[in-house]
Parts: sequence; structure tokens; C-alpha cells
Amino acid sequence: MPQSSAQVTAAEISRIAGVTRATVSNWRRRHEDFPAPSGGTESSPLYDLESVRAWLSARGHVSAATPSEELRTMLRLRAQSGGSGASEGLLLLVLAAAGHTQEKLTAVTESPDADLVAHAQRDAVTAADAVPAAGPVRFGASDAAVLRALYACVRDEGGQAALGVLAERELEDSAASGAYLTPAPLADLLADLLPESASEVLDPACGGGTLLAAAARRGAGELYGQDNLPVQALRSAVSLMLTAPEAAVTVHAADSLRADAFPDLAVDAVLCNPPYGVRDWGHDELAYDPRWAYGVPARAESELAWVQHALAHLTPGGYAALLLPPATAGRASGRRVRAELVRSGALRAVIALPVGASVPLHVGLQVWVLQRPEPGGPERKSVLFVDTAADAATGTATAAGRGGTATAARTRGGSRSASLDWDGITARALGAWRAFTENPDTFDGEPGVAHAVGVVDLLDDVVDLTPARLVRASRAEVDPTELSAGVDAARRSLVSAAGALARTAGREGWSAAGASAREWRTATASDLARGGALTLLRTLPEGARGRADGDASESRSGQRPDAARVVLTGSDIARGSVPTGDPAELPSDTAPVISVGDVLVRAVASGDGAMARVADEKDAGALLGLHVHLFRPDPKRLDAWFLAGFLGAEENIAGASTGSTVLTVSPGRLRVPLLPLEEQRRYGEAFRHVHELRAEARRASLLAEETARLLASGFTGGQLLPSRDPAS
Repeated sequence: MPQSSAQVTAAEISRIAGVTRATVSNWRRRHEDFPAPSGGTESSPLYDLESVRAWLSARGHVSAATPSEELRTMLRLRAQSGGSGASEGLLLLVLAAAGHTQEKLTAVTESPDADLVAHAQRDAVTAADAVPAAGPVRFGASDAAVLRALYACVRDEGGQAALGVLAERELEDSAASGAYLTPAPLADLLADLLPESASEVLDPACGGGTLLAAAARRGAGELYGQDNLPVQALRSAVSLMLTAPEAAVTVHAADSLRADAFPDLAVDAVLCNPPYGVRDWGHDELAYDPRWAYGVPARAESELAWVQHALAHLTPGGYAALLLPPATAGRASGRRVRAELVRSGALRAVIALPVGASVPLHVGLQVWVLQRPEPGGPERKSVLFVDTAADAATGTATAAGRGGTATAARTRGGSRSASLDWDGITARALGAWRAFTENPDTFDGEPGVAHAVGVVDLLDDVVDLTPARLVRASRAEVDPTELSAGVDAARRSLVSAAGALARTAGREGWSAAGASAREWRTATASDLARGGALTLLRTLPEGARGRADGDASESRSGQRPDAARVVLTGSDIARGSVPTGDPAELPSDTAPVISVGDVLVRAVASGDGAMARVADEKDAGALLGLHVHLFRPDPKRLDAWFLAGFLGAEENIAGASTGSTVLTVSPGRLRVPLLPLEEQRRYGEAFRHVHELRAEARRASLLAEETARLLASGFTGGQLLPSRDPAS
């Protein structure tokens, strides 16, 4: 079967084979029959792809690349060789390919290049007729490899996976920023805030179409979208046609604030996750725009422009749900617009989300629910505020009894989207919203979680709509009996944790080494890496080149950063927390993916806390942060806990660090004793015990803080009385 000729780099060979670049370098040196370079330069050679694949196949190396990774590789090669088919055509092709059977897709992938290109051309033309505003498409012979990979990706992983890879590549090429998918649980929450009768839904900043897809799952039949990035608009249209084939889909590419594609459209509902903090949104040229019915937004208040844009597209009584940054609720520059939204009754609810609910992951975002006032409609006397990140007194104590999960999350600033309790968040938000809309005047709320505040009480000099502040005021309504029971539950959990700590600390698992300290031969991590006993990986900053510390190990894994993953940071190791980092902060090309048994060491020796740990199931799948070194031991030669214990030792870190105020760890200089595996395991078990001791101490400390907080809150709030006998 004729195949397209393509050239690949050593890095791409490593991805195809599922090995490090160091291994590829070894193959080149040790195997005379390894394919000779077919292009490139002496320092950056290129190899014929099919020759490399034939060589790998002859040695039993089955490709480790998934269909989506294969598509990524072919897209990179196509960009290098200047393929003739427009990227828009590839997005359209996904829609057509998704309509074929598995057998048909297999037949297409196995056809000769000329037949493959002709078939793809027909498919793209067919799809272009169905997608609004799709331009003409023409593929050429040089596109055969990427077309073959695209059909295979759709066949094996589905149309949405292929769409994601294509959009990902286009966003990289356009240097676009801020284009992130709204997490599916959050998209469903926003859609569930709308009335079930909403059949016409608009998203004026639709991105990949996640919010509109959530609306379609609830029965919306007419979906309207607009996005400033053409690739996102087309991606959204194709994605919606795949997920909601029965819906009428209309998507346009343009700036919604400056060039509204639907100026006369009035819909039942609007869903939107607009861009945040944009100063160049058209403030000057749109100063007299009729959409600003609640006041002209300040230059720093692009979010309030999106709020009014959404209201302008609603029919009277229609609802909108927007995801906004917390600053929108309290910034001084937006006070007048906020006051008018409250006074008119357009703002119905503000729901605070936990940190990590969506990008940016380090900020606790808010959902604003709005309703366009109806002429002659009922007076709206209050606004609902919900804090889904807050726990009622009894809920906090119960969570602490399960191991301090809620307390720990609050202490470290909240967990990330992957570990959030979306069922609980959704239940709190929807429960309060539905009870409030059923009868706003008699809504009792839930102390510490949901509270309805009168319009008059909100219209002060600040008009601060921050839920945490307004909900906190309702804590005084906590039932004394419930709070007392909650404190007692927290106290029992603390006693249990203290007992566990005492048992762990009292375990007799050591003895004196003798009259003098034990001495042993050691080797550096670089030596162990060169000998194949471990692999040293780290994530390099953007633009960095070469290998860390001159090690033979490759410093990158070939895995792509994924916005759906979380990142393990040095702070996570120090605190003993689950991975909490933001993938948007990583370089845009590659980052190692953590596996169970990896040894993780902080790259900066500053502050308190552990310096090293062994990755477990909670760490597996996370991306490696910029300031963490990853040591992947060969389990037949090195025990992971033995390695972690010695690598993280205070004197070892000091000897391998440079700097004065901030100590930077050079991983290759860390030293490890050379001991038999059986003896390593003895030490490893001891280091595991030390790790458990730290974890129990941390849990007991958190529970002590939580118990003290509840007691102090109960005394100052009037729910608890101190003992009559101070000595008791």
C-alpha cells in the first residue's frame, strides 16, 4: 500500500516507541542497521518515518502512540512540510468521518494515498454544506498522512477526541490564550440552573461548545453560538452536530461585544463563560450602545459588559447563567452597574464555587444567575447567595471525622477540579436555587451555605455581592443543638486522630547502630541513572534546552500537558496534599506524567515540610510541576521508599543544593547508599513509617484547629455555653 513519506525527529521517534530520547540515542550508536538520517542537520537530524517504523517493528516495538497522539505527530509533520489542506477542512472532516461505520473507516485508512485524499475531499465538501459559514476545502497528496491519522483517530477514539487534537494544534499556532473548556460537571450545573422549558439557548463566547452541549442534553433544540476565534467557532459547530444531531445549530466567528452576530435574537436562556480581565473590549467605541441598560461598564469591567450583553438577548422573563471571577462582585469600578442590576431585580443569585472548579484553578469563581425583568412582573425583593465551598457546622465536623478532608481542603486553599465533590457542589447549589425560586419570600436558606438578602440591604455604598461575606452573616442562625453535636463529633475525631498518632509514634521499629554511626558506599543519582537503575525526569521551563545536570536520562517524557489533568507541585509535597497545580502554568510542549512508585523530590529546599515522597494512586496521572524532580526506580534494583528516604534527607539535600537564601537542588548530585535490595526494603519500610507519622501528625493538627474553630464560633455566636465548673 503506498504511504506518504514523512520525516521525524529523535523526540518523535521516542514518542512513537514509548521510550526516552536517551534510548533512541543508544539505538543510533549501538545498532548499525538503525535508519540513517534522511534530512535535517548534524545536530538535529531527521529520519524517514516509514523506515523507522519498519526498524521498530522488526525488533518487536509496537507503537506506543495512541491514535490521538499519532494525529498530533502527523499534524506537526504536516505543519513542517506545508500541507495544502486548510485546517478548517480537517475540522469539517471529523464531522463526516464520525458518520461512517467502523468498517468504512478501516477501509479508508487502508486505501492508497490518492484514493484516501479523494475520499477525504468528498467527505469535507459534504460536511461543509452542513456547517454554517464553512469555507471551501482542498486537500493534496502531502496531506495523506494526517488524513489517515484523523480517520484512525475518529474510528478508535471518537470524533470528539479528534476535534480536541485539531483545536489544540490550531490554538497553539494562533498563539491564542484563555481558550479553555468549561469542565463538564460545571457546564451541567450552569445548564441545570435554567428552566426546563428553555429551548433556545445562546452562548456568545462558546469556545468548544461545552455549555451549549450541556443545554442540548437538557432538551434545548435551538443552539446559537459565537466566538472570537474562528477555530473555536468551527470546533463548537462540529462538536454540537456530533453530540446533538437533532438540534438546530448556528455558530458564527466574531467578537460578540464589538460585532454581535445575532443583533435581533431574543432567546429563552443564555449560558456563558466569558473571557476575564479584558481591558480592550471596546469601551470607547461602545459607550452609547443600547445594551448598557444598567449603566456603561467601566474599562476594567468587561465582565459586566458580558452580563448586560446576555440580558439584552433574553426574552422578558428569560434566564442567564454566567461564570465570572470573584472580583466582579466587589470591585469599586462596577458598583453602579451592580446596584442597578440588584435594584431592577435582574440579578437573582450569586453562587460561589470552590477553588479549582474551572480555569483559572487558583481562583474561586462565581456563577451569576440573571433574569430579564418582565414589564408589570412581580417585584423581586431579595437575591440568593450560595457558598458551595462552605460547610455547615455539622457537615464540617462529619467530614473531619472521615479524615479531615474538608478541613485540609480549606487549609490549603481548596482542591482542584479533578478532586472536587461535584455531586455535593451541585446538590447545594441547585437545592438552594430551586427552593428560592419556588417561593423567594419564604426561603429560609441554610445557615453557612445559602442565604437570601433583601435588595434594600444590598444597596449600600459598596454593593459587595460576595457570597462568602453575606452567607457568613447567616451562621448566627445555626441551631445550638446541631452545633453542639457537630463540635462533639469533631472532638471525637480529634481524640481518634490523637490516638492514631500516639500508636504510630510509639511503634518500636529501630535500634542503635552501635558505638558509631554506620558507614556505607554511595553513588550519585546521575551514576544510578547512567547504570539504568533509575530514570530522572523533570519539566523544563519554556525555551529551556539540553539535559538536567548532564544526566544520560532524558528530562522530558513526551507526554503533552492536558488541561484536564492536575499538576503536582513542590508545595503539594511539603504539605502532603493531593496534586493541586494548574496545568496552564506548565510549558506548552511536554511534561512527565506521574506513575505509582515514582519518587518525587522538591527542587527548591525552602520552608518546612517533607522534601520527598513516593507517588501513590492519588498522584498517578498528574503532571509533574516545574519545581519537582521525578526519580523513576527500577523495582528490581531500587526500593522506592528507601530511595525517597535517602534522597529527601536533610544532609543529602544540603550537600546537593546551591544558593544562599533559596537552595536549589541539583538532582544528579544527590547520593544513595549501595545496599542489597533486601536491606533496602528494611530501610524502605522504616521510611514509610516516618511518612505515616508525619501524615497522622498533620491530620491531628488540622482536626485540633477545626475543633477549636467550632468551639470559638459557638461561644461567640451564642450557640454554646462554657462549663459551669471552670475546672471540668
